[in-house]
Amino acid sequence: MAAQTEESDTAREQTKAEQDVDQVRQRAARDQQRLDSGAVTSPKDLENLQREITSLAKRQGDLEDVVLEVMERRESAQERVAELTERVTAVQSKIDDATARRDAAFEQIDGEVATVTKEREVVAGSIPADLLKLYDKLRGQQGGVGAAKLYARSCQGCRQELAITELAEIRKAAPDTVVRCENCRRILVRTSESGL
Repeated sequence: MAAQTEESDTAREQTKAEQDVDQVRQRAARDQQRLDSGAVTSPKDLENLQREITSLAKRQGDLEDVVLEVMERRESAQERVAELTERVTAVQSKIDDATARRDAAFEQIDGEVATVTKEREVVAGSIPADLLKLYDKLRGQQGGVGAAKLYARSCQGCRQELAITELAEIRKAAPDTVVRCENCRRILVRTSESGL
């Protein structure tokens, strides 16, 4: 945006400088025409007119130098605008690509959530209501994980090894008894790898 502003400012500056050159050129042409027409006969007026034509020629040269300098700056600004526009286009392309990938990932995740939600409803229907209520409560308190695997005498929820007395109580508990970790309070899921 700054480069575009600079380019439009130099374009206006160039237009004004070119108009100044045209005005000086037209005035010089009128004066030359007066001089050539022979309408001015007084030697003093002729000398003043020639001096003015010389002065206008110098002024025109100076203004043309200004026009060239402004044109160079404008060309530089145009190149900068073109370069930045190309970079913006490349970045926008990357953004569009990333957005498309993100949207596809969201779509996939939403599909997985719908599938898992249906599977959870089926499984939840076979679990006693009080156990499901406890699990949901723990899940809310423990960052989404209400039950953890007891693996090699360690709770996989908090990664803490259970005390020997706690392991002994779990060994004695019936297979359908709900056991919980003393450290994180999650429900412990016992398997053959529990180390009991």
